[in-house]
Amino acid sequence: MAFAPSETYFDQKATIIGIFDEKEYGNYFEFSHNDDDLLSYFGKEFPHKVWVTNASSDDRGYRYATVKKTVAYVVIDEDDNGEPVDREVEYQRSQNL
Repeated sequence: MAFAPSETYFDQKATIIGIFDEKEYGNYFEFSHNDDDLLSYFGKEFPHKVWVTNASSDDRGYRYATVKKTVAYVVIDEDDNGEPVDREVEYQRSQNL
């Protein structure tokens, strides 16, 4: 279970747009609009952030992603050329907020 930080909620920045339950393990995730300057990563569009953990000094707490109707493509790493490596994540239930 991963929650977006409170500043993404409606009474503040209002960038959060939905939630989903990942199909394979049933993990719950919130996702928001990508409000960073980096919307395109080596030609691939990543208009969302999937919140995966609490932000810390070592981690921003999110991964860039493209969330579609039943699947999300989440950037999990970079290859040797610095290009994004994304993972397809199927989900079983989603809700747009």
